[in-house]
Amino acid sequence: MRGRKLFGSASRRLKLTLASSMAAALCAGAVAAAPAQAQVANPYAKGPNPTEASVTATTGPFAVTTSNISSLVSGFGGGRLYYPTATNQGTYGAIALSPGFTAGWSSIDWLGPRLASFGFVVIGIETNSRYDYPPSRGQQLLAALDWAVEDSPAASRIDPTRLAVGGHSMGGGGSLEAASDRPSLKAVLPLAPWNSDKSWNEVQVPTMIIGGESDTIASVGSHSTPFYNSLSGEKAFLELNNASHFFPQSPNNLVAKMAISWAKRWVDNDTRYSQFLCPGPSGGLFSEVQAYQQTCPF
Repeated sequence: MRGRKLFGSASRRLKLTLASSMAAALCAGAVAAAPAQAQVANPYAKGPNPTEASVTATTGPFAVTTSNISSLVSGFGGGRLYYPTATNQGTYGAIALSPGFTAGWSSIDWLGPRLASFGFVVIGIETNSRYDYPPSRGQQLLAALDWAVEDSPAASRIDPTRLAVGGHSMGGGGSLEAASDRPSLKAVLPLAPWNSDKSWNEVQVPTMIIGGESDTIASVGSHSTPFYNSLSGEKAFLELNNASHFFPQSPNNLVAKMAISWAKRWVDNDTRYSQFLCPGPSGGLFSEVQAYQQTCPF
């Protein structure tokens, strides 16, 4: 009797040991498999991991090709095209940008090669008339995107599902018009935007507004702030300390950093750039930042 009990006890211990070993092996396998399932590569992410130094550098990781756009194109007044030279990076998102009232593309043309060098096709437009108001500029931005996708030298490199708009002053107001008319856009970048329409609650496209504290033409109180407050989608608003209406007309590392990061996050779905948006730049003594708001996390 005693021998059978001992044998039975040993048998149970052996079964328990085997069961525990199998469970541990299964758990180990599940743990080993989990990272492979969780880490889904982003096909749109391009370039090395970003750093503060890289996003404020005057050029990004990609060489850029530049060409003129004829004034004979349909829907807008021509301009300048910038796109990465590399052909082994898959397709790129495209961003159309408009200058402000009475201004030409040359007034903000530093933005073209800077954005393109981070992996975007950029269409810097000339408007049909330098006196066009925001609704017209919005339509011209969309026409520029359509031309870029269908007929531009970079057409084969553009992903038509990843398009964005932006601009300065009435061009910035026009970018809001474009987002209202085409909700499939991925991002909007209004700089010191001006528009007589103050409410954009129909716009759900992720929008980053950058305004100047000392802007007397499109004051943040009567333009950028009500625009931002009315937007329905993901959004951010950077107010630059003591900046005038014309801050976009000079190269600015902070403006570039925020515009690049916003485009990367929403056009390329690249969350590596969220670190520059959330919580974002902070103000302080001698800071370039007057205020920053956002709807993080992105």
